[in-house]
Amino acid sequence: MRVLLFGASGFIGRHVQAALASAGAEVLAAGRGGPIRHDLVTGGPSTLVGLLGSYRPDVVVNCAGLLSGSTAELAGTNVLAVARLVDACSFLGMRLVCLGSAAEYGAVTEGRPSIEDDPCCPVGEYGATRLAATTLIRLAAEDGRLDGVSLRVFNPIGPGMPADTVLGRVLRQLPGGTVRVGPLGASRDFVDVRDVASAVTAAVYARQLTEPVLNVGSGVAVPTREPVRMLCAAAGFAGELIEAEPAPARSAGVDWIAADLTRISTALSWHPAYTLESSIKELV
Repeated sequence: MRVLLFGASGFIGRHVQAALASAGAEVLAAGRGGPIRHDLVTGGPSTLVGLLGSYRPDVVVNCAGLLSGSTAELAGTNVLAVARLVDACSFLGMRLVCLGSAAEYGAVTEGRPSIEDDPCCPVGEYGATRLAATTLIRLAAEDGRLDGVSLRVFNPIGPGMPADTVLGRVLRQLPGGTVRVGPLGASRDFVDVRDVASAVTAAVYARQLTEPVLNVGSGVAVPTREPVRMLCAAAGFAGELIEAEPAPARSAGVDWIAADLTRISTALSWHPAYTLESSIKELV
């Protein structure tokens, strides 16, 4: 199995690369700074087709994406790049596995885990761009043009978390004695990044992709304050925790969300393996 992986240097991408290699795949890292240099935003469609035609991967995996930035930056990385991959993989007959986001759903009914067919109404530009990319994959797959799937990843946590996530911000402030964060009352579905990597691996190796959109989460919503408390305790933090910062625009207004995992369990025989406690321990 030969896999061309975009975003291998990112938080999720590093774990995906390790999981694929452990499964026996030949992983070729591509991107702006990868061994195989190609910018999905500025590189032309014909260049991408030539690249894929040259390396002939069995599967293309895209873990690249932006959490924040200008409207144009978000649209370029999260939508245009995926659109080019959809066209190129459709033309060459290659499988495409992309990462989407729970932010695509927007505000949902509390207590009811989100199902892939639920109406989506993102509350911010990040979720809107992720939804646009997922829609392109879904339409191409349903038309029979693409063998592809968008994995809607909920809140990934684990080693190497970026600073623009709530636990990443907490982790980087612990040595200072005071931690300043936004409101922690909202409930989120936290999934270990290694579970995300195993879901990507399952999609890569699946005999057939029967669903164009699949949730990847733990299936359980917990108040954000709980993993923050667990992280502080695991690190021996005895300082002050202040909830005074503004909530991130990409998730403000979403009070509760969790993934329904029925579809991915059936389609890929995938289930999360890590508990929240074990994931937190890996951060300190």
